Amino acid sequence: MKLIVTGRHLTVSPAAHDQVERQLRRLERLLGDSALSAQCILSREGLEHTCELTIHARGDHTLYAKGKHGRLQQAVSGAAQKVGQQAQKLKDKWKSRRKGATAAAGRRSATVTVEPEAAAPKARGVRSRANAVKPLTLDDAVLALESSRDGVVVFRQADTGGVAIVYRRPDGRVGLVEPEA
Repeated sequence: MKLIVTGRHLTVSPAAHDQVERQLRRLERLLGDSALSAQCILSREGLEHTCELTIHARGDHTLYAKGKHGRLQQAVSGAAQKVGQQAQKLKDKWKSRRKGATAAAGRRSATVTVEPEAAAPKARGVRSRANAVKPLTLDDAVLALESSRDGVVVFRQADTGGVAIVYRRPDGRVGLVEPEA
């Protein structure tokens, strides 16, 4: 990121320039390559120091903040903090728009209408992997479900010998499927 530090009614010392660079490194980590350039104007009005910070980001976004304080370091920190809040908000917008764009694309593909004369494709089953059906108690099957990466455990009931299925429900609870005798 290109940085320009200028001073109005004061000369910018190397320590002040380093302070501005340090504060902007945090913002640069937050925005990444999206931060294109930054301009910092330091001024002094009476006993109060002022820092005007402008950051140009991709997409023609401009982040601006003004910090005032009796000490120059505090004025720079205040302006950087305000711009940091704006940068976080902008980054969150970018993330939510990316998620929204993929969801909208999924909705568009889901709204395709099928003509009545076209036959619907047959449902296909997908085999995930073969598992041995072990004799377990219900409690052991629930523990196996907790440690399993799948949401389903098929087991043979230890007391009756019948096959049963334990699965994770969408609400987070555990469901049990037993065939009728």
